Formats: sequence, structure tokens, C-alpha cells
Amino acid sequence: MTRVSFKYCCKKLLLKSEYIRDNARLAVHRTILMHDVKEHDTETPHGVLHVTLRGTPKGNRPVILTYHDIGLNHKSCFNTLFNFEDMQEITQHFAVVHVDAPGQHESAPPFPTGNMNNCALINRINSMIGIGVGAGAYILTRLALNEPALVEGLVLINVDPCAKGWIDWAASKLSGWTSSLVDIVMAHHFSTDELTENQEIIQTYRLHIAQDINQDNLALFCHSYNSRRDLGIERPTFVFLLLLFRCPALLIVGDTSPAVEAVVECNSRLNPTKTTLLKMADCGGLPQVVQPGKLAEAFKYFVQGMGYMPTASMTRLARSRTHSASSMGSADGSRSRAHTSSQMEGATGGPVNDNQTRPQTMEVSC
Repeated sequence: MTRVSFKYCCKKLLLKSEYIRDNARLAVHRTILMHDVKEHDTETPHGVLHVTLRGTPKGNRPVILTYHDIGLNHKSCFNTLFNFEDMQEITQHFAVVHVDAPGQHESAPPFPTGNMNNCALINRINSMIGIGVGAGAYILTRLALNEPALVEGLVLINVDPCAKGWIDWAASKLSGWTSSLVDIVMAHHFSTDELTENQEIIQTYRLHIAQDINQDNLALFCHSYNSRRDLGIERPTFVFLLLLFRCPALLIVGDTSPAVEAVVECNSRLNPTKTTLLKMADCGGLPQVVQPGKLAEAFKYFVQGMGYMPTASMTRLARSRTHSASSMGSADGSRSRAHTSSQMEGATGGPVNDNQTRPQTMEVSC
């Protein structure tokens, strides 16, 4: 009895020591990340940008540049994703630049009247992979159209490429008279079902939007975004139209997000040989917050398709991709998409799809 108890205690002690060791490693890793974070205020012709840098540039590799949605800043929009373990594996290979829209960072002073969609980015960036949400996705897409040599790839969450029509404009005016700014922003992020069902996250973001963001600055950002022009992207039919949008794009939307129709519309306009549409199940307006694991896995897959991180593991999305491929019969179009498809199928031991020339957008549900 004494021997059994002794062995049992040793086993428990060993497990506890491993638990402490693993948590100590994680704490040290997070401490290193925190020490590796630098914040800057960058002057631009359109105001001051608050920029947060994580890591150092890795040779000739592009940086990952993020841009948030209205009512948010880089912390509330991207911290959950970039603090996720799988995403930290990616950030070991890339420097990260978080851009806060003018006047949207915490404790920001009042911002003068102006158009926030035209703000310049960092001049020293030679190439980038953009991750944008909502208004940030629109801004990064316009950047890719204006500076195609700068943008290597885009991950666009809840992107809307269209200008507001007269009906939408009238509806927004009416809601502005009858609803508070916080309610309007919340309806932009969350569907009606989310607003009533997921009370914990709804209350968290409602308080953040109401208390942490300068309300005058937020009103300017919302007005600027609602006054946006149509991006003018059309699915290429002639050779010269291929120059409109060159980089590969990963479109992401939750299946209950208010932005589903807008993202599907954007997908219909982009080059199908360079575009992947990812619809996330059990997810609404903030997939980077609710499903950071799936999004990190999707981003790994996307980066591998661009030729980076060829040895990274991606078991979670690979299983989802195998299941969706059997149920949806989706195919890849371009050589780069075919390359990533072969890697993913190889990871799961399945066959590689030989039908690689059909111009069909790949759609993945997970």
C-alpha cells in the first residue's frame, strides 16, 4: 500500500512539474513577446497613426499588417487572434505591424474633421500581407489596388467592396436619428441573433465601444466608412482586367455575420484563380475573436500557398478541408492554389485533385 501510494504521488508530482514547466515556457514566451512590442505615433498627411510593431523584419519577407474595423482598435480586434498559440508560431517568421486608424486607439485625443480612409501607411514597408476586418479590409483592398507591388496577399474579414446605395444611405440616416452611435456600430458587427444570444461578448464589446473609444473620433470614422466609394473590382474577363487585383486573397466570414452577402458579392468580383472564400460555422461577426484557432490555421494555409513556412503543420483545417471537399466538391484554380491544395491533401493522406485548370473559387466551410 505504501509503495503504491509512493508511486502514485511520484506520478502526480511529475505531471505537476510538467504542467508548471509548460506554463513557465508559455509565460516566458509571452514576456518575450511583450518586450518585443514597440508603439509609435506616425505622422501622415491625414493625421497621426498609432502603430504597434511586434518582432523584427525577417530578411526579405513581407510584414503582416493589420487594420481594424469601426468601433475597435488593434487590441480589441486582433489580440485574441495574435495571442493564440498557433498564430504565435506564424509570428516567429514575420514581423507584425498593427495600425490603429487615426483617433481610434485608447486615450486618443479628438481628431480633426477629415477622411480617415485615405490615411497613408508606413513608408518603410517594402512588402506586406494584410489582415483587415470590415472597414480595415476595405482600406487594405484599396491599398492593394493603388499599390499592387506593395501587397503580396490579403486576408479580408467581413469585407464590403460596394458603396452604400440610396436605400442603405436613407436607412443609415434614419437609424442615426433613432439609434445611438454604439447601437449602430454593434449592429454593424453582430447579427440580431448574436445580439440576443451571446450576451457575454456583446456586453464586453458594447462597453469597449462606449467607453474606450473617443466617441467624436468614432463618429468621424463611421461617417468616412459609410461614405466610401465602390472599389470598382470586376471579375477579369480580358487580359488587361487581370491588372486590377493581382494578389491572392482569402475572404473570411462567419455564417451568421451581417456581412455574409457583402463578402459573397466581393468573392464574385475577384479573380477566381486567386481567391479562397472561407465560411466559418458557429461564428458571427468577429471570427478572429470567436474562432481564433480556425482562423490561425486558415492563415497558415494561406501563407504556405504564397511559398512561406512550407513545413508548418496544419492538422485542424486539413480535417475540415477534407470533409468539405467530399461534401462540396470544390476545386482549385491557379497554380498557387493548386500548390496549397496538394500540401493540404498530402497532410491528410488523401489524393491530390488533378483538375487544377478550372477557374472556380475554392470555398471552404469549417
